[in-house]
Amino acid sequence: MKSIDLNCDMGESFGRYKLGLDEEVIKTITSANVACGWHAGDPLVMNSTVAMAKENGVGLGAHPGYPDLLGFGRRNMDCTLEEIRNYVIYQIGALQAFCRAHEVKLQHVKPHGNLYLTMLENEDLAKSVAEAVASVDPQLICLTLAGAKNRNMTRACKALGLKIAYEAFPDRAYTVDGTLVSRRKPGAVIHDPLQAAERALRMARDNEVIAEDGTKISLEVNTLCVHGDTATAVDLVKKIHQELSADGLEVKPLGQIL
Repeated sequence: MKSIDLNCDMGESFGRYKLGLDEEVIKTITSANVACGWHAGDPLVMNSTVAMAKENGVGLGAHPGYPDLLGFGRRNMDCTLEEIRNYVIYQIGALQAFCRAHEVKLQHVKPHGNLYLTMLENEDLAKSVAEAVASVDPQLICLTLAGAKNRNMTRACKALGLKIAYEAFPDRAYTVDGTLVSRRKPGAVIHDPLQAAERALRMARDNEVIAEDGTKISLEVNTLCVHGDTATAVDLVKKIHQELSADGLEVKPLGQIL
């Protein structure tokens, strides 16, 4: 039986501001990428998110980003490689502390937003991120985009002996080169649960995605990401999980797959 992980970015509320439908979405996913306070999240939110994940048997991952609360980590920042390395170490360590407090193990690291996208294009940045992960815990799994654009992170992780998981996004439109369509463009985010579920099944079972121009793109996929901050997030995640299971795919945390 083929296995697939279903992950979601979580813990992105901050202070009095509530973002995402975490309490409902976490019941259906198998891995959570928890914001570490730099693009979103705060200590109270991190603590409660780790507790929820433990209660629901969900694998935990650090979701480090640029120090960009106002821009939600989606803007580029002119940081040195040393800064990036230490930023990532700092954020992993923060979430790792909450995991230890709740007696659960940190499973993976998934960079957030523009940090995630920039490491696809910048080999030196990818190395800095991978080095940061390895220096904290070489057993952690690194997440990166499935498809041809993952070369930099794949090389960096393999050079350090890190496990790597390839991620696809059933609720996002793809460009012909295998990257995600900018959120500024219409249709970049898919809200229809049935459409997202059909795309998820194609990704997990057939290892492919249909780009915005109709081109078929081959992907090696270990985990599917669904965003929990859309209005249809709960129905979307439930439908995806339902369709994957109905097709004979076993949905379980990354740590049980890799």
